[in-house]
Amino acid sequence: MTDVRKVISLRFAGTVGKFRLNVAFDAPMQGITALFGPSGSGKTTVLRCVAGLDRLSGRLSVGGELWQDANGTFREPYQRSIGYVFQEPSLFPHLSVRENLRYGGKRAVRAGVSEEIHFEDVVGLMGIAALLDRSTSTLSGGERQRVAIGRALLSQPRLLLMDEPLSALDHRNKEEILPFLEALHNTLSIPILYVSHDISEVERLADVLVLLDKGEVVACGALTELLADGRLPLAFRSDAATVFEGRVEGYDAQYGLTEIKVHGETLWVPGRVGKVGEDRRLRIVAADVSLSPERPSRTSILNVLPGQIRDIQLVDDAQVNVILLIGHGGLGPALLARISRRACESLAFSPGQKIYAQIKAVSLVGAGYSPSVVKSYDGAV
Repeated sequence: MTDVRKVISLRFAGTVGKFRLNVAFDAPMQGITALFGPSGSGKTTVLRCVAGLDRLSGRLSVGGELWQDANGTFREPYQRSIGYVFQEPSLFPHLSVRENLRYGGKRAVRAGVSEEIHFEDVVGLMGIAALLDRSTSTLSGGERQRVAIGRALLSQPRLLLMDEPLSALDHRNKEEILPFLEALHNTLSIPILYVSHDISEVERLADVLVLLDKGEVVACGALTELLADGRLPLAFRSDAATVFEGRVEGYDAQYGLTEIKVHGETLWVPGRVGKVGEDRRLRIVAADVSLSPERPSRTSILNVLPGQIRDIQLVDDAQVNVILLIGHGGLGPALLARISRRACESLAFSPGQKIYAQIKAVSLVGAGYSPSVVKSYDGAV
């Protein structure tokens, strides 16, 4: 049975304008839970219901603290301990960066919340020490969003809501701010509900994924598992990919390669990546995986992993997805491979078959995250 102190449990049903929402899911009280789906799927409406800005019938419990139920309990927005970061930073133009940040602290004082997140720590975490005395009108888009996140943190929230915080930024500013979001994830224990329409952001940041469509939950679970689930729409995208959490084992200076272990198997990544013992998140595009019934004896591809086929799904007339579990016993994480239907049939691939995956490219997408986030979360709804 799920410990209510470890989850955000929400159920909302009703109509906002002409939009019908009917969602129910649990998210862990740590790490990043991403809400992902097409435009109009209900992502922002869910956040607004959590914030109390839209009032639909239902129930909301945050770490065992009841914020809304069917018996009339309903905390007004100002009574909810949340930080809300919007697409546009919405900073106070007449205040300096320092004064904007201090405003978040004043809000916490008015609410009687004790200071657990300190000004100096937030300034360091968001990398904004050099900006403190500047006018917000002189900041870049990425700098403005970092200040907005800092202000939200200094309100001492129990829960942080982020509604497509990178969507208004250009590529350069987006790449600038992503490492700070990773640092936020790795440094603070505040749970984050993160809305995005960009799957690359989700792959880089999220621990848990909630797939939404037409106001309903399609699936909810650990990111690594849902990306490799051949029954879900994610697996049928042209950019379908698998994400792994690995640990740095060493660096081969002669060839400029970093060795990363994933469930006891070795993957080589170009360049020096982190220190030994550090966790790293890796992304493998399904189209970059080829399969062989025997271990290749002579190949230019460095990364060859043993595995066992779990499932085969038809993508279209020409292609199939093969889902395999890596490791000699087929006990490791799932890997998605996109191959031709003709190759699949000519090699007679079938579920349960032992196989070898040749991985043409492995992308480093960010710092690794502690698996304890999803281990303590059983995905119960």
